[in-house]
Amino acid sequence: MSVLKIKDIDRSLQAKGFAIEPDRRHIFYYLMVDGKKTSIKTHVSHGEVEIDDPLIDAMKKQTKLKKNEFLDLINCPLSKDEYIQLLIERGYICL
Repeated sequence: MSVLKIKDIDRSLQAKGFAIEPDRRHIFYYLMVDGKKTSIKTHVSHGEVEIDDPLIDAMKKQTKLKKNEFLDLINCPLSKDEYIQLLIERGYICL
């Protein structure tokens, strides 16, 4: 079972090019590439401290990654450039 801290998710997503749009119930993250908002987005609920496998599975789908890739995105082995390249190769974004 995997567990991630929200503060680590927040820090990593922002470092990888995600912009924040807070809302009353959630914090939304939108991937920005070359100053443009892409369709890649995910969110966490306000007040959450950690997430486990069910929410990790939801976030990995939203970010168009496999589970191990999402964990690498958050834990930093997967760089912003590598992530964007994966999205391009898989046809999720075009530059």
